[in-house]
Amino acid sequence: MTEHLPRVITRRELRRLVPYTPQHILRLEKKGKFPKRIKVGEWLHEVMAWLNQKSGKSGETVAA
Repeated sequence: MTEHLPRVITRRELRRLVPYTPQHILRLEKKGKFPKRIKVGEWLHEVMAWLNQKSGKSGETVAA
């Protein structure tokens, strides 16, 4: 059943599958000739800064 679910591959796996440099793959992505990479998460420090800004307490930090 899991063989039908999409799977995210690592850059290392991509390098094994596709014999192009990362720069060439990026060029192909920008031209729409290669699947676009996906964003997997957020930067913790950016989220924490956003939370601190939303709370209005620039001097205090929110516990992680």
